[in-house]
Amino acid sequence: MKQGLFTILKNEPLTDAVYRMVLSGDTEAITAPGQFVNIKLDGLYLRRPISVCDCVDGELTLVYKVVGKGTAQMSAMTAGEQLDVLTGLGNGYDTALSGQHALLLGGGVGVPPLYMLAKTLIAQGETVSVVLGFNTAAEVFYEQEFKALGAAVTVTTVDGSYGTKGFVTDALPENYEYFFTCGPEPMLKAVYKYTDTEGQFSFEERMGCGFGACMGCSCKTVTGYKRICKDGPVLKKEEILWDA
Repeated sequence: MKQGLFTILKNEPLTDAVYRMVLSGDTEAITAPGQFVNIKLDGLYLRRPISVCDCVDGELTLVYKVVGKGTAQMSAMTAGEQLDVLTGLGNGYDTALSGQHALLLGGGVGVPPLYMLAKTLIAQGETVSVVLGFNTAAEVFYEQEFKALGAAVTVTTVDGSYGTKGFVTDALPENYEYFFTCGPEPMLKAVYKYTDTEGQFSFEERMGCGFGACMGCSCKTVTGYKRICKDGPVLKKEEILWDA
C-alpha cells in the first residue's frame, strides 16, 4: 500500500451515471489487474474504494458510477485538482492460471477492472473473449475499448435494447478454458452456477478501512473468513462459500 497525491488530468461522463477519471501520480504500487485504490474526499470520514481500470506510465484510469455523496463529489471535480489516494490495495487476478483462451464476464461497474486484465492477457499472447452485461442500452460503456484491444466482445442487456437480450450467463461461449468475473453478487452467483471451468471472482463490497484493519468486509470461505479488501477482492471459484 502506498499513499500519494494524484492530479486529475480529465474527468468525463461515459453515460448518465458513469464517469472516467484519469489521474497522474505514483502508480508503482499497482502491480496486478483487479487491484483497487482508496480515495480521500473532503468532508467525508471514510475513503471511497474504486477499482483500477487501467494504469500506464504514471497515469491511473478509474471508471466509477455515481451512487452516493462521495462519487457525486468526484464527478464534479475538474482537471488540475488533486486527490489523496491509497494505491496497491487488494490482491488482483492471477493471470498465470488462464490457459490460452480466457473468458471475462463483467456486469455494470464490474466492467472496469476487466479492461486492464484483458490488456494483460492479450499481451501474454492469449485469446480473450469478453461478455459485458448491462440493464439497458443507455448504460453500455467500454465496448469499443475492449474491441480496440483485440478481444471478442459480446454485450448483453436485460431489456434487450442492445446486443443479446438477457444476462452475461445467456451469452457464454463454448470454447473458453478459464474465466474471470466481476460484478454484483447476484451475477457472480449465476456465473458460479453456469460455468463449468475454474475461474476467479472479484467481489464488490462495502469497506471501512480498505486495507484489512477493521474486518468490516469479511466473507466466509472454505478455509475460514477472508477480508475482501486485504485477502481479496479476487477469490478463486473453489474457495467460495455462498450464503443461503
